[in-house]
Amino acid sequence: MPVEFKVPEALARAKPEELQHPPPVSDHASLALLAALKGYPELGADNLLNPLIAQRYSSVVGQVCRQAHLEFLRAAELDGEQRLVRRARIYSLLIELVMNTTGLEMDWARVPEAERSKAYRALLEELSSLEAVERGEGGEPVAAAAAVAAKLEDMRKVMSSNPKVKSLLAWIAERVRERLDGGAPASGFAREAAREIQSTAYYRMSKLGLCRFGNDYALGLRWLRHMGFVQVSTNPVLAAEAYKDDPSLWDKFRDYLRRNPQLLEKVESDPDALAMAATLIALWPNMEVFRPVAYLLDFQDGMISYQLNPNVADSVEGSLRDALRIYSLSEEYFRLYDDYLLWGWPAYMERGRPNIVFKVAGSSEAAIEITRRLESLGIGTNNTVTFAVSQEVQLILAKIEGRVEAVRRGVRLTKVYETNMGGRLEAHLREVKAAELVKTALKQLGDGAEEALAELARKLGVPNPVPGARWVAPSGWGYDLEASSLEEKAELVASQAYVRSLANQHLAEFLARAGVCGATVEEVMSCLKTWEEAISLAGTLVAQRVWWIFFSDENYGKWISYVVRKYGVTPEQAEEVLSGIDVLPASKRKPADTYLTLARRNM
Repeated sequence: MPVEFKVPEALARAKPEELQHPPPVSDHASLALLAALKGYPELGADNLLNPLIAQRYSSVVGQVCRQAHLEFLRAAELDGEQRLVRRARIYSLLIELVMNTTGLEMDWARVPEAERSKAYRALLEELSSLEAVERGEGGEPVAAAAAVAAKLEDMRKVMSSNPKVKSLLAWIAERVRERLDGGAPASGFAREAAREIQSTAYYRMSKLGLCRFGNDYALGLRWLRHMGFVQVSTNPVLAAEAYKDDPSLWDKFRDYLRRNPQLLEKVESDPDALAMAATLIALWPNMEVFRPVAYLLDFQDGMISYQLNPNVADSVEGSLRDALRIYSLSEEYFRLYDDYLLWGWPAYMERGRPNIVFKVAGSSEAAIEITRRLESLGIGTNNTVTFAVSQEVQLILAKIEGRVEAVRRGVRLTKVYETNMGGRLEAHLREVKAAELVKTALKQLGDGAEEALAELARKLGVPNPVPGARWVAPSGWGYDLEASSLEEKAELVASQAYVRSLANQHLAEFLARAGVCGATVEEVMSCLKTWEEAISLAGTLVAQRVWWIFFSDENYGKWISYVVRKYGVTPEQAEEVLSGIDVLPASKRKPADTYLTLARRNM
């Protein structure tokens, strides 16, 4: 029977302690252990992702093992709860080091394979040794089990508020748990975690350089980073999901409000500031996860996309004001964080620069100027609400213009994105085609058309579709549709809420009655499947075309020459401007969308 792991109350209650600035340490191993014992094992492990120690990575890991082992033995003198928490944090640090050592981080930090192997073996040996200490004291490695329970619980949190789905991490958590031995849970977890990370398609594709990957969820990101993910997108809705899945975020938010009471004092006059603060509390941990990536890859990856306030999306000055406010708060936060993360890095490395790009909705002309001006400040953008080739091309041109202005001033550019919202485009095209087919059928059906439409509506789930009455029903886009005329009712029935695929049996039967798209239900279904397949590729076609225009071998060099001629920059500067722009196809549920947009650069 698989072992069940439960987080002890003492560990669940333990809160991270405030970090001292600057860190009172003199070497990497001391910093890693100090951060872990204060409640930040991930930060401690990430400090070792430093190219300057890459050639001696296993030696530094050995130093951590030595210090951790002695601290583990000293913890025996503490009372039960203190001992448990302290030892669990030491286990957590060592597990995080194992996962960093077996993840793609080693490639980015340029750690030689031999160093990785030596460090991995040493860490597993140290975990086993600490488990043996616990078994020798009382029979069971309780602190090891507690640390593993906390890791498994964090994995299960991902998308846990949605009972209809099971996340990749929740699935991995169950696979790992089933293979664990209660006598050696920490070493077993570390070994199984390493195996799971390196067996995923994402790790293997990233390792081969086939493409780079991002995610649009606020939890479980360290695992994805190990697999090679280099970007995450967030917004207030995703932040709200994170609060549901991880209620501990509320404690962090309350602490933040206690330190910033003015947010509550201005809740009536400036409610957006409170929402912004809540989102930042969920956002900053994401930025922490990808911060090592940003520094290891010179800010050409590791970026977090943050959505600007949609209420001011069509205001250039309002959007810039919001962006600079968020950027300033984030820079203030990360100057302190980087005291620890970048301890031991050269002094010339700029601390505090946020690894953030701002989502700029391409829903109005203002988006062009907002994009250009943010890029000119060295603040990256990610254009969203983007569906058409012409729209995305115009926004990339705005990016180029702004980035040229920044690079002329010597500003280091970051990775930026042009999102292609293919799913939204496909849903709209599906609605248009479904409505066209339904309206054509209604003309063929004559006097019985409205009764037939009402019957179809009932089968598709439209509420109360009474013939002759006004219909009011959800559209599937967050608002209701009202329909009085037959044409309006046809469009309502064809909306996203009721026709998720054209290959729908009820729709096929309705169209067959009118002889539209075929004489039999089978013929109609074949016709609908052909349309559905074509529409399902529309978003990907847009992404491919935008990428081809700018970044294909055929055109990339032409754009370099154009930027040099138009703006008077050097070829090297033009290369920096162009190479940092990625097309970002927003595919969520269709593996084919990923497969059809794989590219080694600018994707």
